[in-house]
Amino acid sequence: MNDIAIRAEGLTKNFGPVSAVRDVDLAVYRGEIFGLVGPDGAGKTTIMRMLSGVLPPDAGRIFVDGVDAVADPEGARLRLSYMPQRFGLYEDLTVAENIFFYGEIFSVPRGERIARSGELLEAAGLLPFRRRMAGQLSGGMKQKLGLVCALIHTPRVLLLDEPTTGVDPVSRRDFWAILYNLRESGVTILLSTAYMDEAERCSRLALLHNGEVRRCDTPAGIKKAMPGALLAIISADPRRLREAVSGQPGVLGVLLMGDRLHVRVDDPARRIPELRLLLAGRGVTGAVIQAAEPGIEDVFVALLGEMA
Repeated sequence: MNDIAIRAEGLTKNFGPVSAVRDVDLAVYRGEIFGLVGPDGAGKTTIMRMLSGVLPPDAGRIFVDGVDAVADPEGARLRLSYMPQRFGLYEDLTVAENIFFYGEIFSVPRGERIARSGELLEAAGLLPFRRRMAGQLSGGMKQKLGLVCALIHTPRVLLLDEPTTGVDPVSRRDFWAILYNLRESGVTILLSTAYMDEAERCSRLALLHNGEVRRCDTPAGIKKAMPGALLAIISADPRRLREAVSGQPGVLGVLLMGDRLHVRVDDPARRIPELRLLLAGRGVTGAVIQAAEPGIEDVFVALLGEMA
């Protein structure tokens, strides 16, 4: 238990007849970045809200940094910080005033708050903007300010619900640099994300589907669990290619990825020649078929298809 920062046992939540989360077990180790990944409605936000104490579970137990969060929610809140999808920044306050406000909420002493806010603003690249109104910040800067506010009381556990949704790629990169630094300083991070490249950056992942954890492993371990083998077919007309390939013998799944098609097959040595003949017969010329390493998105689509 000492090595585990967050533990959930049999976590369950219903909204009327809808079962949002069913008997979820999670163990997040200290100092790791743990990701919750799944389609809309999988239960990610509901789990986050229960872990943070915002939403009481209908059944199950939660321990945060060794504190029973169901029996002692206030004690757990002192050890964690929760940044929901829409963090409550006050747009008519400056960056510095928002941080001051959250420091007051968490009863951070004035001297500690001043020192801490300076460190966090510099790490987030927001120090030159400390007098700017929060409402005048870009989306990425608002997310970084929200993170600074969430960290002002030096929590040991950080919960982030899709923190980079709608944020530009440069700001996402900066945000993740901050997360890596937090992990190095000993903060345990649990986040949900809709971005598969972010899932790759996590220490471990939990794949959620219909309110249940269907698989939990490292990104590398999850990739190994993908049934079949992956082929990449590059063509000038990938949509036409998809129509030709879908439903063919040995084809287990097809996923359009920009200018290429990811095709999951049962036996690549057998299916590659068959696919070449098929495409030639359909008049599809110039297509390149090659073996490919699956990404997290390929695996999740494959696994979710089997679970449906």
